[in-house]
Amino acid sequence: MSDDYPDLSASEVAMATTDADDCANVAGGLEALLLLAAEPVSDFELAQAVGVPESVVSETLAELVAFYDETGRGFELRQVAGGWRYYTREEHADLITRYVTEGQQSKLSQAALETLAVVAYTQPISRGRVSVRGVNVDGVMRTLLARGLIEEAGHDPESGALLFATTSYFLERMGLQSLDDLPPLAPQLPEVEELEAELNQLAEAAARHSEPVHEPPQ
Repeated sequence: MSDDYPDLSASEVAMATTDADDCANVAGGLEALLLLAAEPVSDFELAQAVGVPESVVSETLAELVAFYDETGRGFELRQVAGGWRYYTREEHADLITRYVTEGQQSKLSQAALETLAVVAYTQPISRGRVSVRGVNVDGVMRTLLARGLIEEAGHDPESGALLFATTSYFLERMGLQSLDDLPPLAPQLPEVEELEAELNQLAEAAARHSEPVHEPPQ
């Protein structure tokens, strides 16, 4: 007999404790899987993933729904389209909309705009060839990648360097149908061919500067 289970024998208490631990493990596993889900996941798929009967999954999910409701979480677990998925609660819709909208409308820095222009007009281009123009663009390139404005576009066949190009989202934000619709470069800027030539010259100069100098024999 136990203080927590006064009507159960020692063996029954042990079984009840084990069952409670198993339920907690199942619930934790389901939460982890559903946090990763990009679309609703069915009871059957969850049962296969967790390795328990489908009835146990269904019961555990119902308990999670009730627990989230009772504790007033900012999210909820819904059964939609034959599966389960997490959603933020409706009462927080205005807060989330404001947060997302402000993030999408935040302006790019001047360095990011300049880097994006170089990629757009000379793509595909490596990070190093953008950098030779005198700006350390590592952070800027990460920002452009995170915003979905540029993407990886294979490797340079000669150097093996990772290449970058603009995305369809870039065209959407710019209001363009294709890259052919990019406006001509401003008169004070070099043409694309001249810009490419300048990049080549800078890259060659940097390579020559890094070559070891051999002193003539005495």
